[in-house]
Amino acid sequence: MIEVRRLTRSYGDLKAVADVSFDIGRSEVVGLLGHNGAGKTTVMKMLTGYLEPDAGDIRIEGLDIRGQRREVQKRIGYLPENCPLYPEMTVIDALDYQATLHGVPQSERPAAIREAIEHTGLAPKADQVIATLSRGYHQRVGVAQAILHRPTVLILDEPTNGLDPSQIRHMRTLIRELAEHATLILSTHILQEVEAVCDRVLIMHTGRLALDSDLAALSNPNRLLVSLKQAPAQVMPRLMELDPVTVVEPVKTPDGRYRYALDTADPEKTAPLVARTVGTAGWDLYGLQPEVRDLEALFGAVSRRRET
Repeated sequence: MIEVRRLTRSYGDLKAVADVSFDIGRSEVVGLLGHNGAGKTTVMKMLTGYLEPDAGDIRIEGLDIRGQRREVQKRIGYLPENCPLYPEMTVIDALDYQATLHGVPQSERPAAIREAIEHTGLAPKADQVIATLSRGYHQRVGVAQAILHRPTVLILDEPTNGLDPSQIRHMRTLIRELAEHATLILSTHILQEVEAVCDRVLIMHTGRLALDSDLAALSNPNRLLVSLKQAPAQVMPRLMELDPVTVVEPVKTPDGRYRYALDTADPEKTAPLVARTVGTAGWDLYGLQPEVRDLEALFGAVSRRRET
């Protein structure tokens, strides 16, 4: 669906994007993360054809963006971070104008506009002047413009920026609905948004792709977390006696308990052994589960690793 190979772009002496490659499959929802200046917006502008790469290749639905830019752009809907709107226009007039720019045939325009308004919940505001709308409705108009021509690829830059909690929930629902018919790339500073709606995450750091992973793969299949009240001096010798356990790392938690991270080659076999050991010792067991790495912690770890 989307193939990116060795993408590079510089601004003078600053290399904003350096040798970035990834593939995105049809109907995937991918979160693009990174600190300010990491290269996210530059990547999105190159994907949409608004910025020429210095080197590298981009193919969307088999089309090379260098030689078939207009054909590629017909397949893309793009919401920039600060979506430019005409404040003096009404919502419906702005959408009609954008449909014209997108090349939607006149006979299909009313249905396309109606569909975009329904998707984005703009019906109560359709005849209002854009200048009178709240930030949340501005974002909805931006998304409506991006989906008017029924694109197969949607690129959304900070779609929940400035929205209140209710508007964020609506935007999440909308993104899930759009993903039924399009491939989505979602750039955001809000890690919870990625965890809520994305299948996969790409993390940029200083212009390079630092991580490309399915969210489901962020769990560690060879590590168990055990929560107890007992201190390490009492617990660690007992847990290290278990054959499958190779390492035990204790961490004191704010609630006064201890969390023990157990490295093991066979978590399925180890978990019942741990439960029986805890029961035999007469300890209260407060938690026993595979380790799942929090996206925020992983983001921080990737950034620190790239800096060393």
